Order: sequence, then structure tokens, then C-alpha cells
Amino acid sequence: MNQGHERIWNVLSWNVRGINSPSKWNVIRDKITETACDIVYFQETKKETLDLAFLKNICPSWIDAFEFLPSIGASGGLLVAWKSSLFKGELVFSNEYAISVEFNSQHNDSCWLLTNVYAPCQAEDKLAFLEWLKSIQMPDNMDWLILGDFNLIRRPENRNKEGGNIMEMFLFNEAISALGLNEITLQGRKYTWSNKQASPLLEKLDWAFTSNSWLLSYLDTSLSALDMTPSDHCPCVVKISSHIPKSAIFRFENYCQYC
Repeated sequence: MNQGHERIWNVLSWNVRGINSPSKWNVIRDKITETACDIVYFQETKKETLDLAFLKNICPSWIDAFEFLPSIGASGGLLVAWKSSLFKGELVFSNEYAISVEFNSQHNDSCWLLTNVYAPCQAEDKLAFLEWLKSIQMPDNMDWLILGDFNLIRRPENRNKEGGNIMEMFLFNEAISALGLNEITLQGRKYTWSNKQASPLLEKLDWAFTSNSWLLSYLDTSLSALDMTPSDHCPCVVKISSHIPKSAIFRFENYCQYC
């Protein structure tokens, strides 16, 4: 989307808790339409196969390109989908925790990396995830946005009840610091997940972070959340805008040590 000399686009990140049920399709598509998103990041699709015909069930017509990490049975699964008239996307990395797509903006040839994360729930698996996260070697000049369901909190106030694993919080923050990431502050909502009980446990498990280079290129990047229906996670919308043109193209594959 363009407004004068300003470039604006929206990214939707959401743990949808499965996309196989037809009863969810209209709601998911309406959320994308409501937010006018150009790029969609879904976690926990619980889907083993996906093609463009199925994509039309959950996305408006302008979302017409995608990369997909299948679920293992009914567990996990990641989807990145985008508007091909605005962006050219290329899968550059995927593993059990994440999928990374390098995007080239069609209007100005700027290049940047988006990583979709779905971290494990079990304690021992979280430690393995955090080891992997901390070990990422990302070039300082990479415009990088990393977002998704990290299944972790950063501090005790990220949940509405006492508890939380202090060691996990420490290791999560240590990884964020080691990567030099900047948290995008969530606006208008304190928590992004609910166990939906009568006296619910609420936590902030969904996060969005950027590299320092991203902040220089895209000064006005904000994060907001929508109603979580029909999932137990809120959809999170990253709004990105910039007046600053990119001066050069950066090719991520030159830095394959990230993989």
C-alpha cells in the first residue's frame, strides 16, 4: 500500500490452532480482509499438505503465493503467504521451529527477511529451541523481522497469575540480547493467549522482534492484536511503513551460516 511517498504494508501473525475445519475458514479470511494484510504468517496449521486451491479457502484472492512447513500429523505446521503483486518471496530456511522467507519488494527492490516461529510447549523442548535461537548468526545489516508463537514469557507480568519458569525467562531474554533484537511493543492488549477456563490463565506468548537494521529502514513499525476467536491466541498485526528507500539489495543466501 502506498500513501504519498510513504510505503505501508501489514503482516498478520496468528497461531490459528488448525485450518482444517471449514467452520474456521470464513473467520480467518475475514481477519485478513479486515486488516488489509499483504503477508500472512500462521502457526500450528495442523495441516500436512497445502496447495493454492486450499489457500483460497482461508485467504482473500490477493494472497496468492506461499511457503509451507507441513505438520507432523496433527502437531505443528507453519504457513507464510503473501501478495505476489507486491512481493517476490523465496524460502531460505526452515526447521522444526521456524520458516524464513526473504522478500523482495516489487516497487523498489528492497530486500528483507521475515521469520515465522512456532516454539514447542514442553520444557525440555523449549531449552533446545532456545539453544537454536541463540545460535543464529544474523548479519548486522540484515533487515529482519522475527515473529510468532514463542510459547515463552519474558517476565512475570507477562501472565495474569503467579508462576512461570524464571530460568526459561532468563534464557529467552539472553537469546534476545545475544541476537541484538528489539521487541515491538504490543499495543492495546497485555496478553495474547488464554486457556479459556472460567478463571482463565492469560499469557503473552506471541512476540515480534526486529534487528537494529530493520529499525533504521522501517522507522514506523507497530504491533496490535485482534479478537482471538476462533483460536485461543490473538491475531497480531505488524504495520510497517517507511519514507526511506533502500540503497542496495542484500542477498540472504550469501550468509548460509544462519542455517
